[in-house]
Amino acid sequence: MTDTGTEEKSAADRKREELIGKVLTVNDLVQYQDGTVASRMIVFKKTGTITLFAFDAGEGLSEHSAPFDAILNVTDGEAEVSIAGVPQTVKTGGMIILPANIPHAVQAKQRFRMTLTMIRE
Repeated sequence: MTDTGTEEKSAADRKREELIGKVLTVNDLVQYQDGTVASRMIVFKKTGTITLFAFDAGEGLSEHSAPFDAILNVTDGEAEVSIAGVPQTVKTGGMIILPANIPHAVQAKQRFRMTLTMIRE
């Protein structure tokens, strides 16, 4: 029996909690999937999120903007990241800051993985 005054945690919340306090290998937490972009949110707070992505070659995120800054860190492979229409290559170990309210897009020229850290004000 559950207390009607208590909200039950979602399966995603429970999975995120299972990661806390453990040594993690980022690239083991999200797997490549043919023909798509796979993602896994590992931190979800009012102040920001951390999401892991695995892009198959040729996949991407279309141009969009967000009302807060984000940090994109490539953990495997190579991506083309465009900010305000200017493309830049980001390789394994590289990162790029995506400024708030500026259009950006991500394209996988080959398979790649990344972490995306979004900071809200």
